[in-house]
Amino acid sequence: MRLYFSFILFTFSIISFSEPRLGKDFFLLNDPLPVKQDGIIEVTEVFWYGCGHCYAMESKFKSWNKTQPDYVNFQKMPVTWGPVHKVHANIFYTIEAMQQKNDLHAAVFSAIHNERNFLSSDVVAERYFAKMGVDIDTFQKYFNSFGVKQRVSRADKLSKQFEVTSVPMIIVDGKYKILAKPSHEETFEVLDYVINLQKDSS
Repeated sequence: MRLYFSFILFTFSIISFSEPRLGKDFFLLNDPLPVKQDGIIEVTEVFWYGCGHCYAMESKFKSWNKTQPDYVNFQKMPVTWGPVHKVHANIFYTIEAMQQKNDLHAAVFSAIHNERNFLSSDVVAERYFAKMGVDIDTFQKYFNSFGVKQRVSRADKLSKQFEVTSVPMIIVDGKYKILAKPSHEETFEVLDYVINLQKDSS
C-alpha cells in the first residue's frame, strides 16, 4: 500500500510540473503584432478594474515584475468591452498621464472591491479622485484629453485583435496569449516559460 501511494505521489508530481504546451497552456494569436527586433520582450496584462481575479493578481504581478531581467517590459492594458469598461480604461490612462507618486491604481481597485464604489461614470470618477486629493481641474484635463482618448481607442483595437474574451489575459510579445490558470503560481510558471521560449527564438 505504501509503495502504491508513493507511486501516485510521484505520478502526480510529474503531471504537476509538466512542461507547458502550446494549444493547451498558451496559444498563438491569430493576428499577432510585428515583433520588434530590439531584444525586449513585451508582456502585457489585459485587465479590468472590476474583475475580482485581476484584483487578486495585482500584487502578484507587482512582485513578479520586480524579479524580471531588463529585457522584459511589463505593462497593463485595460479592456474596453462596454460603457463601464471604457470609463475604467479612461481612468487607467488618466492615472498614467498624471504620473502621481501615490498608487492610484491600487486605490481604484480598493474602491471597487472593498468600498463597493464601482466608479461607473465620469462624474462619479471625478468625485472619487477629488476625495483622494487629486486636483479636479487636473483630473478633468487629462480625463478628457486627446492623448488619453487615443490610448483608450488603441486598447479597444488591440483587445479586438487579441480576441480578448476574458480577463486577466497575458500577451507575450504580441504573439502568444495566456489565459489565467486555476492557481497564480501556475499562471506565472506558464508566463516564465513563454518568455524564455520567445527569448530563445529571437
